[in-house]
Amino acid sequence: MNKLKEFVLKHFEVSLIILILVGILAIAFLVHYKFSFLNFFFLPVILSGYFLGKKSAVLTGIFCILLMVLYLLFFELLFGTGPGLSLDSALNLITWGGFLILTGAIIGAVSEQRESKIRNLRRSYFGSLEILLKYMEVADDVKPRSMRVALLAGKMAEAAGLEKREVENIKSASLLYEAGDLRSSLPFFGEVVDFMAAETEPSESHLSDRENVMLMSTASILKEVEPILYNYYLHYVQEAHILDKDLNTIPIGSSLIALADIHDRLANNVPLLQDIKEYQSKEGIEKLRGRAFPHVAIYSLHDAAASSDKSEK
Repeated sequence: MNKLKEFVLKHFEVSLIILILVGILAIAFLVHYKFSFLNFFFLPVILSGYFLGKKSAVLTGIFCILLMVLYLLFFELLFGTGPGLSLDSALNLITWGGFLILTGAIIGAVSEQRESKIRNLRRSYFGSLEILLKYMEVADDVKPRSMRVALLAGKMAEAAGLEKREVENIKSASLLYEAGDLRSSLPFFGEVVDFMAAETEPSESHLSDRENVMLMSTASILKEVEPILYNYYLHYVQEAHILDKDLNTIPIGSSLIALADIHDRLANNVPLLQDIKEYQSKEGIEKLRGRAFPHVAIYSLHDAAASSDKSEK
């Protein structure tokens, strides 16, 4: 029984088309020939074009025409009860057959174009994932701003004595913290993780092993960096004016990213997002130790900044 169910599901489109053809043929024997009834044959042709492509749709149309011709010959020659087609009826039948094949060809061509676009989109999607995965995992000395912040935040995390996994998550979050409108992007991270989790289910056999590994790796990274980004946005962007924060509720990674961002802006004369007096200088940031930022975050900033200065020299 299970094998029969698996076979039907695997060949669902073909089974559906055959079932429709058999049903239409059965009804044709019951009601005999009526020209208006021929329009029902467009249904299997359209379904064939949509699911199986142009070639299958055209063949299905030809098959439908042959079925009707055999039907007419069967009743006319064997029983003499055929409809006795007039010239107008014959022309209508030829016109119907032509449009049947044309419909199948058009639907099939459109369906093949759609499938081709989906395949290209899928390749582009996994190509983007691959680039994103490498971008989040590798931080070298090429320095767009997000990379500078990621490098500094990573060094701060190491100076704070965090584990390697936490360091990498903070670096990854730093690369994404300026990704467009962060407020609207945060819910999207959760949706992406859910989508990727569904895509990596064992039943999704259309994915290759390599694609599965990429999906799982990217989903894992996004799942771990999302809380860091959320708390960064909440406490250091949306509630940046609140200088006395409950530091026990803020992940250390969020504080490190905020400090790395402020330090980079001050060092490179980039305008601050927050118009807060204490953020305008290193001395002002020092006064926020234990208030807006944990002590360990301030200390790690000193160590990482000093290390960066030495390496540049």
